[in-house]
Amino acid sequence: MPGRSAEPAGDHRLTAVVLGASNVSRGLARLNTAIRGRANGPVDLFVAAGHGRSYGANSRVWMRRLPSILGCGLWRALDREAEGKRCVALVTDIGNDLLYGFPPAQVAAWVREAVGRLVDRGATVAIARLPLEAVRRVGPVRYRALKTLFVPGCPLSIEGIHSAAAELDGRIAELAASAGLATIDQPGAWYGFDTLHPRRRHLDTLWRHAGDAWGLPPARRPMRTGLREWAGLGRRAAEVRQLGRQMRYTPQPIRRYADGGWVALY
Repeated sequence: MPGRSAEPAGDHRLTAVVLGASNVSRGLARLNTAIRGRANGPVDLFVAAGHGRSYGANSRVWMRRLPSILGCGLWRALDREAEGKRCVALVTDIGNDLLYGFPPAQVAAWVREAVGRLVDRGATVAIARLPLEAVRRVGPVRYRALKTLFVPGCPLSIEGIHSAAAELDGRIAELAASAGLATIDQPGAWYGFDTLHPRRRHLDTLWRHAGDAWGLPPARRPMRTGLREWAGLGRRAAEVRQLGRQMRYTPQPIRRYADGGWVALY
């Protein structure tokens, strides 16, 4: 069962962990704003995401490579920085690994490992399920277009994608039920032509549902994400990445706030 680490009296610092891929990167600034607007104190936001990110394998998009979510430095950072603080977590963008050809059982095992690590660290975990309604609407012509644009190396047929997505979602539902974790549905209405990325306004809905699942209080006032904040987070890089043949290291956290909170990318 998900746990919650002890929170010292008067200490309202919150650790928030978000695991995902391109949707987390696309909505990072507004995700950060949404969490901070509902917290009662400083927030330390730990993110493992990025376009094409895999839970269990190193991934490449164009010339940039990222380590797997399970193999990145986020876990060491949590052990170093988050002990004794209230911790919440969102696990999303689970279907990416199917597009790389990994079978549903393997992807579910990676997600189970990630969830187990979070629960062991006292996190209250929510899992976003696959957008099956949107996936089922994709026909052969649209699939070929999306595959060419985003995952030209995907070995699965459209029938294979439909079957694998349904199986993986079923396994994720079983995992959540057995561990007592909250799940977040992603309706087909959130998606347009591109079934990998919900429209941005619906990403805000996903972040709101995550805050509800974590038990965060309502926002005290409307929060807006300014262009400076959006650009400041969007141009920053993960702790470790490879560009071409060169390894790049970025000190973390990449953003600090006046109240002592921060954002760190892994």
